[in-house]
Amino acid sequence: MTLGFAPPTAASLRSPSESTNRLARILEPAEWAAAGIPLLSNPREVVGGLHSRHTPTPSMAVLAVLDHEERIAASASFVRRPTPADGWEFRNALLAHLRRVIPHDLRRRTPVRTAVLMYCREGDERWTEEDGAWMWGLRDACTLHGLRCGAYITLTRAGWQVLGEGRGGRRPSSDSLALPLGEGPAELGRLTPRTASGATEPLRRAAAR
Repeated sequence: MTLGFAPPTAASLRSPSESTNRLARILEPAEWAAAGIPLLSNPREVVGGLHSRHTPTPSMAVLAVLDHEERIAASASFVRRPTPADGWEFRNALLAHLRRVIPHDLRRRTPVRTAVLMYCREGDERWTEEDGAWMWGLRDACTLHGLRCGAYITLTRAGWQVLGEGRGGRRPSSDSLALPLGEGPAELGRLTPRTASGATEPLRRAAAR
């Protein structure tokens, strides 16, 4: 795992007031780690399942809601608009997709479902301001939808990485071809997650090795 920070992009070089507001809606790795984000028991399985289902390419976000057994209850994917990274904008996009695919849990005293986000992007595995904005947006969207804030995962050409945990792998990557749903060393039951359109379709979870 490579530690460090990627240099800011040209899009992030804005006016002082705009930059100040935008930076207030970014979570750095230390803040994210201190937030007590629950660990995925099998991140490779979650990443593989989402990659097979949505086949993300750079600038695509894949949002999933997991039940208490870490099964996918709903998922959606969308392409990020070419605007400066802003946690507020990302929060609104994530919240809009959550509302389309699954009812909120605001009436529950304690969240029982967890939202995770996998973002496919260019660059290496180092944290960027864009990652920080997605983290801020995910945390806020979960609060507003009554969900537990879960892992933030990046997918690059080098592979995937759960930021803040130091766990990752080389496959799948942003260049990987998606395996058909159901392929893998073993199958752990059939799921019927809802898509952004509200339709359902079977999804088999492959055990990670």
